[in-house]
Amino acid sequence: MRSVLAWVSALVTMFPILWLVLGAFKPAGATFAVGLPSSLTLENIRYVLTEVPFPQYLLNSAIVSVAVTVAALLFHSMAAYALARLRFPGRDLSFTLMLSTMLVSMPVILVPLFLIVKQLGLVDSFGGLILPAIFNAFGIFLLRQYYLNIPKELEEAAELDGCGYPRLYWNVVLPLSRPILASLAVLFFLANWNSFLWPLTITRTPSLDVIQLGISGLQGQYSSSWNIILAGSVLAAIPTIVVFLVGQRWLIDSLKTSGMK
Repeated sequence: MRSVLAWVSALVTMFPILWLVLGAFKPAGATFAVGLPSSLTLENIRYVLTEVPFPQYLLNSAIVSVAVTVAALLFHSMAAYALARLRFPGRDLSFTLMLSTMLVSMPVILVPLFLIVKQLGLVDSFGGLILPAIFNAFGIFLLRQYYLNIPKELEEAAELDGCGYPRLYWNVVLPLSRPILASLAVLFFLANWNSFLWPLTITRTPSLDVIQLGISGLQGQYSSSWNIILAGSVLAAIPTIVVFLVGQRWLIDSLKTSGMK
């Protein structure tokens, strides 16, 4: 019975994905036809790659997602280690205030965040796309909880060998953090690859459009070529699938070590 339920759940989950992939290769008139089409075509993919600046959208999303992921992992890990191991006035209060930002949704802070970025002169630039997305309380919280479970004896042994906090962080803590950092890298990359609201707010130049804005631009004002939109969606999903397949081993490892003592 459990196996039947598992198969049913898998089919229900996979059905929209299968419909998406099939729709991307259907002729224009057969997009919403029930069942398998009599013929498949690569015309939709060709159109998206040649008639629309879709490669530029992919490149822009890759630049933003990779830059945010690398910077976030660096700054989050440093902040999390300081909150987990260092003692300084206001540490717990600052952590509580930082954690409370997780209760605030993006639309609530959209206007003040835009005004701040505008004052910095970063509107319609890669800096405006990247900088506000770096800092996220979730990553700091998850890394702090992970560092609290690292045995202090490892750090004390390194301190006896003359390691200060910078070397301790770089040579001891970061190597032990590879599973959780890889997991966060996958999550950060996927979140920024699928970002739509902030890029829509901060960019004006079409050459800075990310993949989600590019897909939305495929929809016409009065009618939509859904076969073209589906083809663009398939192309946009390929990097996320690759990142997940590459990082799934570390995702599993992070779950295994999340209860480490």
